[in-house]
Formats: sequence, structure tokens, C-alpha cells
Amino acid sequence: MTSLAVDPASATERIVEALRRHLADDFKRKGYVVGLSGGVDSSVSVALAVRALGPKKVFGLFMPEHESDPDSLRLGKMLADYLGIETAIENIAPILDGAACYRRRNEAIRRVVPEFRDDWGCKLVLPNDKLQSDLINVTYLVVQPPGGEMRRVRLPAPEYRQIVAASNFKQRVRKMMEYYHADRLHYAVIGTPNRLEYDQGFFVKGGDGLADIKPIAHLYKTQVYQLAEYLGVPRAITSRPPTTDTFSLPQSQEEFYYSLPTRKLDVVLSGFNEGRSVKSIAAEAGLSVEQVERSIRDVQQKRQTTRYLHMSPWVIEPVIPETTEVSA
Repeated sequence: MTSLAVDPASATERIVEALRRHLADDFKRKGYVVGLSGGVDSSVSVALAVRALGPKKVFGLFMPEHESDPDSLRLGKMLADYLGIETAIENIAPILDGAACYRRRNEAIRRVVPEFRDDWGCKLVLPNDKLQSDLINVTYLVVQPPGGEMRRVRLPAPEYRQIVAASNFKQRVRKMMEYYHADRLHYAVIGTPNRLEYDQGFFVKGGDGLADIKPIAHLYKTQVYQLAEYLGVPRAITSRPPTTDTFSLPQSQEEFYYSLPTRKLDVVLSGFNEGRSVKSIAAEAGLSVEQVERSIRDVQQKRQTTRYLHMSPWVIEPVIPETTEVSA
């Protein structure tokens, strides 16, 4: 994917300078808090923060719950030890239990699969043949009893919305914890979305979409991996497939949200953003012209559907005047 190659040294230096400048000039805080998931995005983000400020001014936070992949905590701890930063573990399961996160989700599942029990696994997926039709964003529920086979059923809209709404408690509670520690330490919060996630609205408003600065939001996933190698992020993290770590069954980002594997989607999205022809994008991505056209339509639909997530709160009239100088 040569069109996505970056100079990791200069890209790192630009981000590091911005992290220092915004912290001092805009946030007027002492350091940064980063939620660590054991994935490449949070790992690159925290490594950039350490490069900018040193390890003593960066705080890492682990926030497991009942359905977290144990590798998330293991890999996150490994990276934190490698970087030499202070960390804390906040088990958010009791908060999620108190908010009835799991109960609300499972109630919706049982309206579709009445025999579903709380000890079953579950996840949401898109069609297997996403680019064979325009039904890319039809969502299916996958359930699995302990020791049994997976079952897949199409989700009606009300049940889909309730499952997503309940699951979003996880992202919002994690962000609440990040801001608790940021306020306690007089730090700012780093958000970790890459360009695919940020562009396509693959985040929760008031959850992982909330932050004071998002240092890699301009970088395609392929470019994040390039910075990861430059920054020395351990291979155990960079070789791990990107996951949502939201549902009780293992789930890749691709099967949950994207129309293509992220490396191919990087090529399609960057080519589309640069105004390149569909034919040239298809040749570089190793896809047919029709597949690229369908993927671009999906990009446009996701941008339109998730525009709300990017909006700041509206006020009816301006509240803060453009100038606040006191007249003589």
C-alpha cells in the first residue's frame, strides 16, 4: 500500500509537538491520561504521549469488565511496563451491573432468541458477503450456548438499537473513569481513534468519541502500524487483529462495522478522499471496480448516518461574546 506510506519520524515529531503545545497553551494541564486496550491504536497514542512528555507525566488506565478479552489487560500491562508509566486498574463491571448494561442487552436478545441465557456468548455481525450487494449494513445477531454451535439471526431494528444502546454503557463508563483520573491528576484525556474510525463514525458519543485531543485521528490504520513499528510497540500488540472487545464472543472490527479489511479500506478511503478514479483505487486495493463502488457508497452512507456523532451541542444564541475586553 505505497500510497499510504509516511515518514514515521517526521509524523511522530509533528504529533509530539502538538501534544506538548496543546497541553501547555490550551488545556493548561500537567500530563495525559490514556485508556489502554492492548490494541495498536491506544498503544501508539500512549507511546506518542510518552515521547512528548516523558513517562512520569502519562497515566495509563485499564478498565476490564465481565466480557473483556484477558489479552487486553495482559498486553496493555506489557506495554505500560515497557514505557515505564504509572497505571491503575478500574474494574468497571460493578458499574455496568448497576446500570443494568448486561440485563438490558440480554432482554433485547431474548425477544429474538427466546431461549438465550445469560451465560451464552453473543455478538453483532454484518453479512459475510458484504460487497456482493448493497445490504452492507444489515446487522445479524450471533449467539452461542456454552460448548454449543453458533447461531445467526437477522436483527429487527428495535432490538438492534437496544443492544447497541446497552453496550454503549461500556464505552461511556470507561471515559467517565478516564476523566476521573484526569481531574484528580490535573491531566487531559487522549482519545485514540484512527482515521477510519473517526471518518466513519465508529465511536460512541460521550464514550470513546470524547477526549481533549485525538493525536492519530488523521492517520489511516496502515499509517498507525507504521508509527507503531517506529515507536517500538511490541510485536505481540501489532500482530493482534483489531477487535471491538465489546461483546462476549470474539469479534473483529471488520465483521462488526467495516465493509472491507482495514488495509484495503484504507486504500479505498484515501483514494476517494484524494479524488482518484475508481479504476486506480481498485487496482491498488486488489478489488473489482464494483466492489470499490459499493465500498464508497458505504463510506458515504456511514458519513451521513454518523454526522450527528461529530456535532458539538447547539445553543440557540451565542453565549460567549467574541471579545471580552473591558471598555474604558
